[in-house]
Formats: sequence, C-alpha cells, structure tokens
Amino acid sequence: MLKKSKELVGLPIISITEGKEIGSVKSLVVNPEKGMVDFLAVEHEDWHISMKAIPFKKIVGIGEYAITVENQFSILDLNEIPIANQLINQKISIIDTKVMTRLGQLVGKANEYYIEQEKGEIVAVQIETNQETVYLQSDDIITYGENLLILNEAYTTSSEFDADVLIPATEETTTEVYQQETPAIALDRFDQKQTELLAGKEATKDIIDQQGEVVVAAGTRLSEEDLKRVREIGPSLMVDLSMNVR
Repeated sequence: MLKKSKELVGLPIISITEGKEIGSVKSLVVNPEKGMVDFLAVEHEDWHISMKAIPFKKIVGIGEYAITVENQFSILDLNEIPIANQLINQKISIIDTKVMTRLGQLVGKANEYYIEQEKGEIVAVQIETNQETVYLQSDDIITYGENLLILNEAYTTSSEFDADVLIPATEETTTEVYQQETPAIALDRFDQKQTELLAGKEATKDIIDQQGEVVVAAGTRLSEEDLKRVREIGPSLMVDLSMNVR
C-alpha cells in the first residue's frame, strides 16, 4: 500500500502499549542513497530543545488518522541516531525541487511523492510540467539532491497515477493475491500487529460510536472479536480505543 508524503505530515503518533499520543509527524527524513524514507522527525509541545525521530521500521501501522508504534521507546533522540541527524542536515525534501535529466533537460518541479508504507521505499514522484501533471517511477531517479532530482535520459512518465504501471509486481503484491484475500480470512499486517498489542488489555472508558451506542464498555478485557468490531466501524474509533487502554 502507498501513502502520499503529505498525508503523513501532522499525523498524531499513538503508542499502543501506553494508549496515548506521544507526538506528531513533523517531516519525513529521506535517505538519498537508498531512495527511502528512513525516519520520521517527531515534534511534541513539551520538547523545546531536543529533536527526536522514529526509525521507519519501528512503525506498526499508518492509518488515515494516526501512526501507531509499539511504545514510547520507538521515539529516539537524534543524539542516539547520528545517521538520522546527518540525513536531516542534508535537507532532502523532494517536494518543490526541480527535476532535470542527466543531460540537462528541465522536466518540471516535483510536488509530491509516494512511499510504500511498510518499508518506506519511495515508489513514484508527482511532477508539474509546463503542460500537465505527470508521474515518474522512482527507478528513473539517479540523484536525490537538496534542490534537484536528476533523472536518467530514458525516463518515462504517466499522465495518470497507475500503481500497476509504476510499481513492479511481486509475488506478494499481484492483483491475484489480493483477490484471494478477504477481510473474513486474513487481516493485513497492520491489523494483525494491532490485535497482538491490544488483545487482553482493558478499556479504560466507554468507546462510543457516532450513534451514541457503546461499542466497548469501560473495564472490558479486549478480545479479538472486540477489536474486529471496532475496526469495522472505522479508524477514528480504533484510535480512540488505542488511546484508552491499560
């Protein structure tokens, strides 16, 4: 599954173990050598001096309303991760950078990029040209610079974002595989991890849906069925539950 970079900025970060918000996403930290987002820079109103970050591999899941991590120790001080500090200082933003071929032809300006949400790999970049918006496969990018993306001269673009074209198919991501899986027989990895971390914990308040009905009562020891019921109602209710357990 893919996420736009702008969809991540500003999302609250929820610790599933503590059941509380522990910060929000300030920015994405790009590793230009690997073409990946390696860290998320984190901000919190109580942090006035130190800067902190989450290694992308520590993320449990990226939802519509929040990013979840296992616990507060997933957030690290930059003094503990020098490579993150180095990457932040390189200031590779991708957005609003000029896009040029290796031979000096100006293609346009990048205004968004898409990342694979399990490993943080940059999959595609959205570019504004003089005539239209086009999408570029990241395999065509030779260099991620502070103010410039360099492409090979044989690059190709698509006028529509088509994941089947821009993302190389693998055995795990073919359409046939996804058609075989249904919510009734398989949870995705995010839901599985959420279930592992929340099952057996106690709800500390009533979880109420939009109709005012109590979905999970305070004091309930959460079962997999409870979690499935909340998840089916919607992601905002799942975030509410995640922040109110012990």
